[in-house]
Amino acid sequence: MRILHTEASRGWGGQEIRILTEARVFRAHGHDVHLLANADAEILAAAPRYGVPATAIDLTRKSLGSLQAMRRFLRDWRPDVVNPHSSIDGWMVALARLGLEHRPRVVRTRHISAPIPRNFASRWLYRRGCDFIMTTGEMIVEQLTADRFVAPDHIASVPTGIDTDLYAPGDRARARAALGLPADAWVVGTIATLRSWKGHSYLVDAFARLADPAARLVIVGDGPQEVALRDQVAALGLADRVLLAGRRDDVPTWLAALDVFALASYANEGVPQAILQAMAAELPIVSCPIGGIPECTRDVPSVTLVTPRDADALHAALAAMRATPPSPEMRAAGRARVLDRFSLERMYRTVLGCFEG
Repeated sequence: MRILHTEASRGWGGQEIRILTEARVFRAHGHDVHLLANADAEILAAAPRYGVPATAIDLTRKSLGSLQAMRRFLRDWRPDVVNPHSSIDGWMVALARLGLEHRPRVVRTRHISAPIPRNFASRWLYRRGCDFIMTTGEMIVEQLTADRFVAPDHIASVPTGIDTDLYAPGDRARARAALGLPADAWVVGTIATLRSWKGHSYLVDAFARLADPAARLVIVGDGPQEVALRDQVAALGLADRVLLAGRRDDVPTWLAALDVFALASYANEGVPQAILQAMAAELPIVSCPIGGIPECTRDVPSVTLVTPRDADALHAALAAMRATPPSPEMRAAGRARVLDRFSLERMYRTVLGCFEG
């Protein structure tokens, strides 16, 4: 198949990683895959690392120029399927294919659980502007079908696949030595773009209440909340116990160094890749029942979900895991769930079915 991905986002996070990972898997299976993104988008710069051909196109706003450029590309490249991932590119694709001699199938991916306005324009985009919708979790399917905004046969959940060879239990001592972390510390970590709704500020507050002076908090990621978090850490006197490591490419090493993974998100989540990666690495997890997190962690005994935006609840869950760590068997259940439900091959087969119709 000829598959075209479009992405108007200019930042970097789980959504962009999902797009490139999926594209790489499809190319490995022999499909012809291409990406359209803004010239200054991080996904465009990252595409060569994933072996994905990419072209710059202006998707910064809904404009006649962007519409004409999209229409030319669809007419000349003649994809079988177009997979838009954000609002602006979704609109440009939906309008650009109107009247084309070669009309590609459009399969829209909805990555997050943020509400969609129930107005005429959104109804047209999701009902007529695409042929099918994929989401990253069942909760988003329920959100879009509960009031018949989208017909149940027009949508399906396709969680992100995880490379379980890359994300696997690691050597903690070796990882900590490589990262310069104390060998005898109890280390809580989170890996997420520093956005407000990821709940980092609540996690820092919860960590500050831990009585253990040997405890450490590692925050991997960058984003708009970085300055605010550094100020918060300084104000709480935690500069020697909290490490803001920035964006890192060696995520498996950071996971291997942790005792507990925490994600304090309070909005917008689909199925976070970081949660799946931590489960694959057999880490205990503290998180919140937001978006697809409950469905991907269901029946995994090493996962504790607490009330969002509640530093007291986060603190209690972390303290409980410090006092009574989950057993190896409990942690292994997380990896078993990822192997069963969230493999790269399962993602490929399910997405392919949506693309073929």
